[in-house]
Amino acid sequence: MKAMPRDPDHRGDCRGFTLLEAVLVIALTGIVAAMVGVFIRAPITAYVDQARRGELADGADLALRRIAREVQRALPNSVRIDATGTVLELVPVSAGGRYRAAPDATGAGDWLDFASSTDNSFDVLGPAVAVASGDRLAVYNLSDTDAYSGASSRPLTSTGAALANLAYTVGGTQFPFASPSNRFQVIGAPVTFLCTQGAGGTGSLRRYSGYAMQAAQPVNPAAAPLASLANAGNALLAAHVESCAFSYLAASGSRNGLLTLALTLTSGGESITLLHQVHVDNSP
Repeated sequence: MKAMPRDPDHRGDCRGFTLLEAVLVIALTGIVAAMVGVFIRAPITAYVDQARRGELADGADLALRRIAREVQRALPNSVRIDATGTVLELVPVSAGGRYRAAPDATGAGDWLDFASSTDNSFDVLGPAVAVASGDRLAVYNLSDTDAYSGASSRPLTSTGAALANLAYTVGGTQFPFASPSNRFQVIGAPVTFLCTQGAGGTGSLRRYSGYAMQAAQPVNPAAAPLASLANAGNALLAAHVESCAFSYLAASGSRNGLLTLALTLTSGGESITLLHQVHVDNSP
């Protein structure tokens, strides 16, 4: 059989794209991408906004619950709020129990004698208590004035992990009132929650601790005693704060006060406001 002659100009069946075809494909791809972008932009934006709102809600809830937990463990009648409703102070209780108010059946025991200006110790009835350096002894605190002036508390000289007897500094005068239920509390340094409001979420909520008791409530973070606090003594509880409001109804005729906390956080055009109320046990 005779072989067919080769055609020197034959290039096979493969062909490339023309410039017109390439431009057309690019244009169609751009149109399709734009249409897809229009349809998926809204769901993506909604997802991002929802995630941001969730983060704000979690941050506000965590901060308010932290405040509520500490308020519920505070010394009775020690919660106070400044005139602006943005600064809250309390005295934390680390331990408590009942003191011996009278000798036992055999006439023995170390009881707390309120009629004596020199009696400076007593037996703890019930579980032993732990006392850290710098803690104070409080008995029958009736007001925030008494709590912060030191009228209802005395410095403890006993320290340790499990104490069945407590000694304290009388300071020339005994406690002004005995507790009807013979209760005492071991208290530490006061704690302040200070909210700085800022438009667009530029404010913050901070927790200050580790400073000495002040008769006048500290409200200025740039002045003593708050200005010198750092690290754990000046902790950020919440950022992106736009507004906040603290109000406290002491209810002097009742043993339960009511604390209302409102916090608004703002970020990326999204805002969340949480309101939290706390019942405060003011039975000393």
